[in-house]
Amino acid sequence: MSGNALRDLNTQPGSERKNESSVKESLAKSCSGNSVEIVVERRREKSASLVSTPANGNECGNPGVEMINSEVEYIESENLSDVEDVDSNVKTLLAGLDSKDWVLVCESLNDVRRLSIFHREALLDMLGDVIPLIVKSLKNPRSAVCKTAIMTSADLFHAYGDSIIESLDPLLVQLLLKSSQDKRFVCEAAERALVAMTTWIPPNFLLPKLQPHLKNRNPRIRAKASMCLCRSVPHLGIEGIIAYGIDKLIQLAAAQLSDQLPESREAARTLLLELQTVYEKSNQVTPPVSENPEIGSWEHFCQSKLSRLSAQAVLRVTNTAREGLVQGS
Repeated sequence: MSGNALRDLNTQPGSERKNESSVKESLAKSCSGNSVEIVVERRREKSASLVSTPANGNECGNPGVEMINSEVEYIESENLSDVEDVDSNVKTLLAGLDSKDWVLVCESLNDVRRLSIFHREALLDMLGDVIPLIVKSLKNPRSAVCKTAIMTSADLFHAYGDSIIESLDPLLVQLLLKSSQDKRFVCEAAERALVAMTTWIPPNFLLPKLQPHLKNRNPRIRAKASMCLCRSVPHLGIEGIIAYGIDKLIQLAAAQLSDQLPESREAARTLLLELQTVYEKSNQVTPPVSENPEIGSWEHFCQSKLSRLSAQAVLRVTNTAREGLVQGS
């Protein structure tokens, strides 16, 4: 027994030295790694502070803060704080957005929002790389990632407007899809993002992007696109609508009058009333040169630009609305 003990004691220092050497090698390799990976790891540790796991399994949170599956909070734009280090965040942003760690992705999406609000110019040249990763997050099956990406989209519309028009198509498709799904909190966030889109992107850029979706096979997507069209057109103003072409717009609206969903039909009716008002105001400013007053009427205009059935449907909407106004007065 004593001989075995002595042999153990003699071999122990060598073993310790070997372990010490392997630890040093490991530390050396770690220290020689890419500095971006180190920063991303620090951000991952920081993002873990967003995670809360209640011991009793019940949801808990601060008043006024909406939680994501009791794990990550949704932060409204006005409550976002500035980033601590702009350069560091910009360098690690793409890696964070493309991470497999969903909590880190949410934190990176919120950093996109912070940078767009507080340091708009820092992201401007990166939008072409950032937006595809936001689209990737919009497709994520985890609701936390998806909704945070939706909120990020809304902030980008506000901050950059038509600067993102070249990258808008895939973003628009996903927002229309998300606004049409059954998850209420995701759907509502997507609708708010679409409102931000129609508010901050000029209609002369946005309308061509919306038009293909008015013919989508999915009736919900058609309805959401029709609502976006209805909200966007008035931002053109009277001169802008005339320049864009009342005839083009009336044809788009008329096609939605017979759509499957009531939201689409109501948006079309609202738009037609707007177009009628613009047409009649423009005729007051520059009345048509004709001995026949009917030539310049709204009725004649509809009949000259639409098929017989479509013209009847449009006139039925606009005449009914006008009769209601007369009776109300």
